[in-house]
Order: sequence, then structure tokens, then C-alpha cells
Amino acid sequence: MKHYLLLAAALLLTTFTSGARERISILGDSYSTFKGFHEPSTNATWYFADQDTIQTDVSRVDQTWWHRLIKENGYLLERNNSFSGSTISTTGYLGEDFTDRSFNTRIFDLGSPDIILIFGSTNDSWANSPIGEFKYSGITKDDIASYRPALAKLLENAIARYPNVKIYFMIWDGNKPEIISSAETICKHYGIPMLVVKNIATKNGHPTIDGMAEISRQVAAFIK
Repeated sequence: MKHYLLLAAALLLTTFTSGARERISILGDSYSTFKGFHEPSTNATWYFADQDTIQTDVSRVDQTWWHRLIKENGYLLERNNSFSGSTISTTGYLGEDFTDRSFNTRIFDLGSPDIILIFGSTNDSWANSPIGEFKYSGITKDDIASYRPALAKLLENAIARYPNVKIYFMIWDGNKPEIISSAETICKHYGIPMLVVKNIATKNGHPTIDGMAEISRQVAAFIK
């Protein structure tokens, strides 16, 4: 009997300890990719092992901002659904239809997290996607071809799909001021905390090892 009581106590302790570790899901673009470590595996990636250093000095998954954040702060990874070149709106580079990779399409595939980190807008900024008007209801498929209604729809979908989940929005300070200020207005409307990631080292417009470490540091401080 004593043996069974000890076993039951051990199992209870394990369950309690595991439950105390929050699970994080990432919804991102190239800044959050690493080949073999994001889902679906068919998503385009920017970072991968043993790549040409002309592109970036990041060559290991443990150098990425999200891996550092999770490992150094005791979180668990639920899912990383990141897609290089993806936009929040459905309008991509050269005006192409990016519906298949847009944040609004992928928001429903994040598993069962305790925390969601949405890190995007950079490609909307670089691709000169239409900015659109602020709109918070009756948003149509045509509306989300523009950034403002697309971000509103994204946050609306995130809140509806993941009740009781802590949702944070992240944006790089290298984006167009109009993109950043629009995101601030929309996040405020939905009560979503927003972090403007600042002063990160980049190469070819993407975070370096040092830049990744700085993102991780800022995010950790922000969500705590």
C-alpha cells in the first residue's frame, strides 16, 4: 500500500509540475522560421542549419528568438506556425494573392496553447500592401486584402478561437510608421497587449544571432 501511495503522489506531483509550465504557440513570418521546426513543414523558411553566412549568421535552432525564449524561461513549445514572406493581409508582393499563407488563414492551426505570440506585419510593410481603413465589424474577404481590416479580423479570430489564452502581438520597429501606429490602434481596440521590438541587429533585413537574443529578452520581459 505504501508503494502505491508513493507512486500516486509522484504522479500527482508530475502532473502538477507539468501543468505549471505554460505552452506557447507562435504565429509568424520569416523572423520565426527554422527549417524542420515549424508546422506545417511545407511552409517557406528563411533560417536553416549550415546555411551560407552571407544570408545570416543564424544556423542553429537554439539561436532563434522563440527557442531561446522557451528554453530560458521554462515554457513549452505547443506549435510554431511561421511562414517566410507571409502577410497579415491577403495582398503580398507584386500584388499577388497571399491568402494561402496569410496570418488570417493560419491562425486556426496553433494547437492548444496557453500563450500565443503573433509576430508579423513586416511583409505587409515591405510589400506595400494596401493599408485600408479601420473596420471592426462586417469585415469581408475583400476587406482583408488591406492591412487594417485584416489585422482586426486576425485578432477577432484569435480571441474567438482561443478563449482564456493569453494573446500578444509583436511588431518590429523597422516597419513603416503607418503600419506600427495602425497596429497600436487595432490592438488597443481588442485589448491585446502589443510589443514594438526595438533596436535589434539585422542582416539582409532579418535578425542576426544578437538580434534574436535581443528579441527574446524583450519578449520575456514583456509577457512577464
